[in-house]
Amino acid sequence: MSALVAIIVLLAGAGVAPADTVRRPSHTDVRALADPSPCPGQPRFICSTLTVPLDHRGGARGSLRLQVAAARNVTAPKGVLLFFGGGPGQAAVPLMSRLAARMPEVARAYRIVTMDQRGTGRTAIDCPALQAEVGSSDIAVPSTTAVAQCARIVGRYRHYYTTEQSLGDFDLLRRALGARQVVVDGASYGSLSAARYAVAYPDHVSRVVLDSTMPHISTPDVPLYLAGLCAQARVLRDACAGLPACSWDPASDVAWLVRHGYDDIALFDTTVAYEYTDPDYEALIMALHRAREGARKPLDELVEATRQRQAANARDYSAGLHAATFCSDTRFPWGDSAVPPWRRGAALRRAARDIPEERVWPYLPATAVGNGFVDTCRNWPVTRPSPAVRRSLPDVPVLIVSGDRDLSTPLEWARWEARYAPRHQLVVIPGADHSLQLFEPGTEGRRAVTDFLRR
Repeated sequence: MSALVAIIVLLAGAGVAPADTVRRPSHTDVRALADPSPCPGQPRFICSTLTVPLDHRGGARGSLRLQVAAARNVTAPKGVLLFFGGGPGQAAVPLMSRLAARMPEVARAYRIVTMDQRGTGRTAIDCPALQAEVGSSDIAVPSTTAVAQCARIVGRYRHYYTTEQSLGDFDLLRRALGARQVVVDGASYGSLSAARYAVAYPDHVSRVVLDSTMPHISTPDVPLYLAGLCAQARVLRDACAGLPACSWDPASDVAWLVRHGYDDIALFDTTVAYEYTDPDYEALIMALHRAREGARKPLDELVEATRQRQAANARDYSAGLHAATFCSDTRFPWGDSAVPPWRRGAALRRAARDIPEERVWPYLPATAVGNGFVDTCRNWPVTRPSPAVRRSLPDVPVLIVSGDRDLSTPLEWARWEARYAPRHQLVVIPGADHSLQLFEPGTEGRRAVTDFLRR
């Protein structure tokens, strides 16, 4: 319950403003960054704490102390770059030295600053059963017992771990830094946060970088992973074309396996996560083919290895925060998190009947409605939802950069996001996968970001 220990809370009733009447506090008492000291293991960055209100809507009193990492170059010529971490659930502060080292020109031109999202890092929500069952996976399906336990741990505070609240924290950080405008940059879920920050605070954003994009517009297609399910056929076929030993269609192998008893969710999860292990996909493609021929052991071993790699402690990646944020933020086939759980199952069954198989092939409609993202939130208790986001990005330069083999946030999502960015540049990196600024083996994605930010 480390998140609850970090909260200094005096709840003033349970009054909740409707989504269409949300107000922003004036925050005339701009918080200062407190307790500065060198970040452990990151000498180029100073760590400090920022005290933020528990509820930016003003419905409850209390505060949180969040960890901030800021580069030492206070007078950087191009100002501040706010970096939004992934997940949700990933602690961002430990990643800053890696980001700066991989993009040295950006680190010289900008003061790179980040903050651990509320519920991560030192304030991590720790749900032991959920953490053990899913770790850092979006797709693994937890038990209903683990979800219920986590909901009890977060308890009445679950209303305050939304992206909406986190964006209020980041704007207070901007004010504490004394920056009128900032560049916002995010990878994976961080791209959604960066885009939504730009939508919420357009006057304070000069440029936007969206790396491995998750669409910022609220739509049920995202949690159902419709684009990601179909993208597996494209990525596996592209990988097969580069392998001399592959003379068949690996997507057909997937389709055959999930229609003949193989665990579709485990296979989906393994294929998404496999990009971090083998950019050529060779072992996976061969294991899929052998499994179709009757020898399932190599594929079973890859599935188990994926499960083990996704193990994570809550301080590095909080599965509880992941659930609390996405379940409140996201629009599902049943609607939002205000819909009672007993009404959600019927809506999912209707969705499964209505999804054409071609929208999820080589998988099945049941895969879309049964993934862990959906299943966790199907069992999450009623929570005050974040307002649906339907506005386009502001009229500022936006770079959208995506690897064409990214299955966590598929290229199709990047193309969809581009429709809502009036001044966008879309850069697709052939053969690259997820989170280019932090993990791309090559340099094309980072070069695209550097060139964009030097202008």
